[in-house]
Amino acid sequence: MAGKPNTPALYQSQLDHMCALDVDSRVSFIRLSGIICTIGPASRSVEILEKMIEAGMNIVRLNFSHGSHEYHAKTIANVRQAQKNLTARAGIYIPVAIAIDTTGSEIRTGLLEGGDSVEVELVKGQTFKLSTDEAYMKKGNAQVVYISYKNISKVLKVGTRMFVDDGLISLIVSAISPNLISTTVEYGGMLGSRKGVNLPGVPVDLPTVSEKDKSDLQFGVDQEIDMIFVSFTRNAAAIAEIRGILGEKGKNIKIISKIENQQGRTNLDEIIDVSDGIMVERGDLGVEIPPEKVFLAQKSMISRCNKVGKPVICATQMLESMVNKPRATRAETSDVANAILDGADCVMLSGETAKGDYPLECVRTMANICKEAEAAIWQTQIYHDLTSKALPPIDATHAVAIASVDASVKCLASAIIVVTTSGRSAHLISKYRPRCPIIAVTKFRQVARQAHLYRGILPLYYEGVPLVDWVKDVDMRVQYGLKFGKYRGFVKTGDSVIVVTGWRQGSGFTNTLRIVTVD
Repeated sequence: MAGKPNTPALYQSQLDHMCALDVDSRVSFIRLSGIICTIGPASRSVEILEKMIEAGMNIVRLNFSHGSHEYHAKTIANVRQAQKNLTARAGIYIPVAIAIDTTGSEIRTGLLEGGDSVEVELVKGQTFKLSTDEAYMKKGNAQVVYISYKNISKVLKVGTRMFVDDGLISLIVSAISPNLISTTVEYGGMLGSRKGVNLPGVPVDLPTVSEKDKSDLQFGVDQEIDMIFVSFTRNAAAIAEIRGILGEKGKNIKIISKIENQQGRTNLDEIIDVSDGIMVERGDLGVEIPPEKVFLAQKSMISRCNKVGKPVICATQMLESMVNKPRATRAETSDVANAILDGADCVMLSGETAKGDYPLECVRTMANICKEAEAAIWQTQIYHDLTSKALPPIDATHAVAIASVDASVKCLASAIIVVTTSGRSAHLISKYRPRCPIIAVTKFRQVARQAHLYRGILPLYYEGVPLVDWVKDVDMRVQYGLKFGKYRGFVKTGDSVIVVTGWRQGSGFTNTLRIVTVD
């Protein structure tokens, strides 16, 4: 029988809190963290997408390092059809965000002869060549493959170490000619098509935004996607350039910067400042820095995002073994849990759901781990640390956000309901990490979909006809939020609920807090 829930707010020291954690505790059935799934051949059918959304997928990721615009347009259509089907069955709008992940200024190998699914084995000690000759672009084999970086022969030296496929394969340069790099395989393995290549410590002259990226960004705007994951972000200027490309039509698209190289880590604070969020991309990052230091980079980046209230995603190899196995390893479950304990707003699945045999099981596994980890967070210390950084003067919306979280703890509230136009009020409340869900009631579908980026927010699209009387209109939305909480089962008669609203219509006027008892 399940025991009592973990109550992390009750203890005055981290040691006491950790000692009191109980493996038999009753876990909440409401998950506060977002789950992002990469969609590929294993998961792009409407039927599978519906099941993944029901299992907990909040944001769909489309990896533009693979596939054509036609392919991705079909996937987007399938996602929207799955969302439409579930909305019709539930009788309530089911918000699912769509994100495109740009190729970025990356270096990749070409295609292997025989198609995308073909792999060749590289054996330790063998000679392996990489060519910039486009004749090899789709004709790679176990002896030579195409490499996308035209100037590679100008930046490499004999003895330089190259890493392929997130560092799984390492090569040492043995000879250089204008169009051909000869290497000796240091650590071999199975090589597939279009794998990433890393050159740690080698300065490269790749453009900030490639021509392919520009085309992909315009495609994203035309498809009315919700967010963009910007690969290999190096500085704030890159984000400014991307905002310029998105233009007026794409001004509301959220830009999430992926930090995966040394330059990005060095310029992290300026990148955080101009981005809508950050992704800790541990694959390439773990090749650029020693693997044993990746956890330090992860904790530092997540904390710096938490400090300023920007959403942060932890990604790469989270449930890697589930690509071909139905259960995660113990190390993987701990990895996902620790990302949540570190403060990640969202966790992401890559190949696990794009090409794996068990995409649905991956989502369910990740959702269960997140709920367990959320219950184990020492909320008292996090709230204290974050509020101590909110130095006066702060605006009314910010002050009410802090007060709502404080009230929710002291009242043991089952939810915070916030009526929001732009989403900012809900985002600010999320920053201070309440222990209960934040029901964000909004009249804008995109605001609802994008809210999945933030820890604790359960977005709720309100489609009622606006009333002339502003007070009555707000009350209708609050009642809709209460009804939703009851429907989901975490708000019950007699519970305390915190209600946050504005004093007038529009964005930027949130300054009212109420504590109501549910009848």
